Amino acid sequence: MPWLVAVAFFMQALDTTILNTAVPNIARALQVAPLSMKSVLASYTLSLAVFIPLSGWMANRFGTRRVFAGAIGLFALGSLLCGLSRNIGMLVAFRVLQGCGGAMMVPVGRLTLVRALPKSQLVRAMSFVAVPALIGPMLGPVAGGVITHYFHWSVIFFLNVPIGLAGLYLVYRYLPDFRQNETPPLDLRGLLLFSSGITLLSYVLEVFGEHRLGAWAILGLLVLSALLLAGYGLNAARTAHPLLELGLFGIRTFRARIGISGIPFLLPLLYQVGLGYNAIQSGLLMMPQALAAMSLKITVPAILARFGYRTVLVSNTVLLGLLIMLFATIGIATPVWLIVVLSFTYGFFQSLQFTSMNTLVYADVSGEAAAGASTITSTAQQLSMSFGVATASLVAALFVPDRLHTDAAHMIVGVHKAFLVLGAGTIVSTAVFGGLEPTDGSAVSQHRADQPRAELSAPDS
Repeated sequence: MPWLVAVAFFMQALDTTILNTAVPNIARALQVAPLSMKSVLASYTLSLAVFIPLSGWMANRFGTRRVFAGAIGLFALGSLLCGLSRNIGMLVAFRVLQGCGGAMMVPVGRLTLVRALPKSQLVRAMSFVAVPALIGPMLGPVAGGVITHYFHWSVIFFLNVPIGLAGLYLVYRYLPDFRQNETPPLDLRGLLLFSSGITLLSYVLEVFGEHRLGAWAILGLLVLSALLLAGYGLNAARTAHPLLELGLFGIRTFRARIGISGIPFLLPLLYQVGLGYNAIQSGLLMMPQALAAMSLKITVPAILARFGYRTVLVSNTVLLGLLIMLFATIGIATPVWLIVVLSFTYGFFQSLQFTSMNTLVYADVSGEAAAGASTITSTAQQLSMSFGVATASLVAALFVPDRLHTDAAHMIVGVHKAFLVLGAGTIVSTAVFGGLEPTDGSAVSQHRADQPRAELSAPDS
């Protein structure tokens, strides 16, 4: 079962970045300007943000096996149709379909693990399935560049089809089916408010980093997005069964979560524009992060059992901030082996952070609230990716105002300053975990397991 969930995670994560290096070739094939391909990239992430909130309700209503199988089938169908597209309009439409399937795979797969396994085994299982989520975005740019260089661009999408068919067979053979006997009606008003607000916010973050809108237009869209999300908050407070159970944030171990990172945006900028590496070489320089995540994941349960969530998250966040700052020392004269060592080290601590946060959220959540917790966690992850890229883009733009005409030396200096700012911000974010108690999450981490803690249910709305 963890293998099956891990493969689904990989498919969803890979397709988030695999098109980045393939954009020029696809644009030429479809006879459009490369800038027009932005809609193809954004449509996938936007559909993820819109459809993820539905996953928890659907899993409770129709069962985890049926919804997970439907998600894989929809993702594979969307991939097939994307590969057969002959114009950009078709490609955008089918990327939305693909994103709809991807949105259901991650939260429902995580929910299945949470319900099927005892909390004492959750860290090990989450460590295993989290590896593909880390590898996919790192492998994507390399895979996209290699495929479009040696094959047709449609192969990028066709590869998902046989994997999806194998996944459907394995789902019906091995995946357990969990569902609630009585499912409350879908919060349609909340769905409309939240999806509209998140879609608009994601769109603003996409264009904000590229300065494609004026300041007043961006401000107006941000205000409208905030009003829509505030409207959802009011609706959730007055609805017996809201789309996203905001009451979960009343649980200390659930709200101690942070996931904003712009490093995947800054590293290719440094490697390609600053140091002159091509897309494939740049992607290969990011591979050590994935290798660290794979080879060292087995140590995460032991680390959490030895030190506990509070110590690990506080110290690890500081270390991540310092490592991000160390990327500011990379220049033309930096040997490749040193870049590899730094990337490998950063990959391990990033993996430790990722797994710790995504298992701690379930430490004090009851089985009945697991679906809501999985939905909110997946939504937060998707939004953190958008926030991370937008933040990194804006910080870099402050130090490199003319990114289109600046030379490599000025680009390197600007990106270095951006690393320093983001590293400092990461260290400051340690305060998020300062409110945890030393024994928080012990049911999951097994740290100080001799001190039992009562399981808390999500507060009633």
